[in-house]
Amino acid sequence: MATITAIRPRALVRASGGPRYAVALAVDALGTGLLRPFLLLYGVTVLGLSAPVTGTAMTVGIVTGLVCMPAVGRWLDRGARSTVVAASMLVRVLGVALLLAAPAGHVWLFTAAALFLGIGNQAWPAAHAALVATVAHGRERDTALAGARALRNAALGVGALLATACLAGGTTALRALAAVTALAYLAAAALAWSVQVRAHPAEAAPAKDGDDEPAPRMLALLAANVVYVFCLNVPEIALPLVLVTQLHASPVWPAAVFVANTVLVVTLQVPVTVLLSRYSRRTVLALSGVVLAASYLGFLAATTLGHGWAVPAVAAVSVLCTIGEIVYAGSATPLVTALAPAHVLGRALARFQLSTGFGLAVSPAAITALAPHGPTALWGSLAAATLVSASAVAAEKDRGTRLRRRP
Repeated sequence: MATITAIRPRALVRASGGPRYAVALAVDALGTGLLRPFLLLYGVTVLGLSAPVTGTAMTVGIVTGLVCMPAVGRWLDRGARSTVVAASMLVRVLGVALLLAAPAGHVWLFTAAALFLGIGNQAWPAAHAALVATVAHGRERDTALAGARALRNAALGVGALLATACLAGGTTALRALAAVTALAYLAAAALAWSVQVRAHPAEAAPAKDGDDEPAPRMLALLAANVVYVFCLNVPEIALPLVLVTQLHASPVWPAAVFVANTVLVVTLQVPVTVLLSRYSRRTVLALSGVVLAASYLGFLAATTLGHGWAVPAVAAVSVLCTIGEIVYAGSATPLVTALAPAHVLGRALARFQLSTGFGLAVSPAAITALAPHGPTALWGSLAAATLVSASAVAAEKDRGTRLRRRP
């Protein structure tokens, strides 16, 4: 099995789609970081909608955006790569334009804006993974995906910091942030389209001598992924809920945890992915579930400590949770790209993104529903479900036909 023993920056950029594509990713993530944390505030502050109405509209937009994934998968399987990435960015330009055009109190235009933003946000991961899988192979592809995630998290963090600094400007500043976001998406789309990456027809179309098998069903992997992605909302939802409302900590603590999470992902995503490349992707993905479950049990133990120790203990355990997240992110998508035949890679990635999007959509409701019943209900349930998911991933067998694919 091929492994990567050193990180070569130039080779990493090339395997990720090239310098222009790397800039496109950074600009796109910067724009997302400017708007995403404050979309709810935009609906409430600028449009004068109530918080429940705004939240419902955002949820409807995100969930409805998942409906586009089968079409995105088929488009990718016809060979499109950079065009789909650019389209996922352009559709978000339309979403922001609707946001800016929405008059005060107009919930339907806000919902439409959230829908187009949701379509772009759901389509981008599958399109990006397909593009990287086309220009890089084997473990180099895994490292390239990890590098793109690190770059994206860094740009998201910078965008969020810039947006936070602008919030003092009130309504005018929020509208300006939205306009800058649209320009960032437009610039990123132009850069991504200019890369002109397309799958070779022989790779995108079914072969005629035995390689025309359908996309693998990956039922255990997809079901497990719904539970795994809860870890992405732990720093943003679960820990602020526990730290502030249950442990009565200062809001500085969840903010510090979120910043630490971002810094760790940016600095460790590539090195950890490279370090674990000596093991099979399925083994690493199962291991990530064990690490995540251990962190959830760690949160449970930390909340039982005395008032002076519980808060710093929760913050310390969050580091372990972030390590689990990094291991998960570095193995899940690469496993899908390794399992799927080339001509159905798009549909396989689309199914995986559906499971990811569904998990991200239901996790806030699940976390907020479990938290009032106490730490055992929240962290015990998450730990048990994640361990079951890890076992399912480990037990699922890869079809023998995958042995003919590159490692």
